[in-house]
Amino acid sequence: MISLPSLSKRFPKLLIYLGIALATAIAIVLLLRPTPVAVEVGRVEQGKLQVTVNAEGMTRVRDRYILAAEVNGQLDRITLNEGDVVEVGDVVARIDSLPHTTAVQEALGRLAEWRAQRAGVETQRPKTAALAQARSRIATTQANQRQIEARVAQAQAALEQAQRDRQRAQYFASTGVISRQAREQAELNEQTKQEEHNAALQAAQAARSEVAVAQKALALLQAEQSDPDYLLEVYNARIASVEAELARLQDEAQRTEMRSPVRGQVLRVLQRSAQVVSDGTPLLELGDPTKLELVVDVLSSDAERVAVGNAMQVTSGTTQLEGRVRRVEPSAFTKTSALGVEEQRVNVIGDIDAPTILGDGYRVDVQIVVWEKPNVLQVPLSALFRCNQAWCVFVVNNGKAERRTVTVGQRSDTTTEIQQGLTAGELLILHPTEQIQDNRSVTIND
Repeated sequence: MISLPSLSKRFPKLLIYLGIALATAIAIVLLLRPTPVAVEVGRVEQGKLQVTVNAEGMTRVRDRYILAAEVNGQLDRITLNEGDVVEVGDVVARIDSLPHTTAVQEALGRLAEWRAQRAGVETQRPKTAALAQARSRIATTQANQRQIEARVAQAQAALEQAQRDRQRAQYFASTGVISRQAREQAELNEQTKQEEHNAALQAAQAARSEVAVAQKALALLQAEQSDPDYLLEVYNARIASVEAELARLQDEAQRTEMRSPVRGQVLRVLQRSAQVVSDGTPLLELGDPTKLELVVDVLSSDAERVAVGNAMQVTSGTTQLEGRVRRVEPSAFTKTSALGVEEQRVNVIGDIDAPTILGDGYRVDVQIVVWEKPNVLQVPLSALFRCNQAWCVFVVNNGKAERRTVTVGQRSDTTTEIQQGLTAGELLILHPTEQIQDNRSVTIND
């Protein structure tokens, strides 16, 4: 039996042991209790939502004119510079025409010939050798005509064969028997044969004209044998005709002037130095830089959502402008991205407001608004995650995470429309992780 003095001595130790046991139990409970997860939150908002297609674009002058040389000749140095203002009809380039100069010399030679022949009409009639030469010329031109007409027939046969080849190539290409390159080669061959046939027809026409000229020359010589007075009138008429032609050629040969067809500015000087140029050589680019349009190449998948009339938000540095889609081009083209991936892209053409702030060829960032609504329930995209083939979010409710399934609609780059499952003002967990579970305690980061 334990005495009272002995029990009184052991009582403090029992209290200490009991305290230690209680503290240990409390510590184990606290350690085993799940700690709240720190989360970042956002609110469900009600407001305007825009869905855009974002891309880079470029400004360009809407009506661009490229002035090209109209004749072969010597180009004078162009003194205009990029940015110079031109009016309609202003002289922008000058060309000394070499062919016109040659034509003048030929006309002078013919004039001298007709004058010499007129002077000798009364004293010298055409001789037998001249008539024989004229007949020989007719025979030569007729033989040349027959050769050329034979080439026309040959070119016609080659063209018909090329057409049949092209038809077969198109049929086999449509069935996959031959490649598209083979079909394009057949089409190119047909075009080449068509051009050869056209050239042969033109040559045949020229040959017939030469025969007619030779026959007229013989008839003229024969008439000269019996009617010198008539020949005098003929030569007078020819001299007058050549003199009129000579006056015209001399006027044209002096200088050919290129004039501006539009009021605007010089965009580019393509040929500045004095040099010999051929017909069709580009010399200048002209246009009105106050009349700009936007050219935006977007992915073909995005182009399906773009329609004429869509608003365009244009950014260039600190400049913000508004525009509108005028045309979506019907054909796509292949473009290699910065990552080396080939993409199919489509040009979207837009009109821009206040274009004088920008210039031709400026790079801009463009957002094409393909959908918008003024009063939409929306949440940040970072709050959504997939769950059971649906979209879900975590709502913060009384310090705990509550998982909800939502129905989403349109979405922009940062937010998405909520059609069902949430109400405005509710707190959502942004960037949910695997630590967050339904009914898990959370704490909100400041």
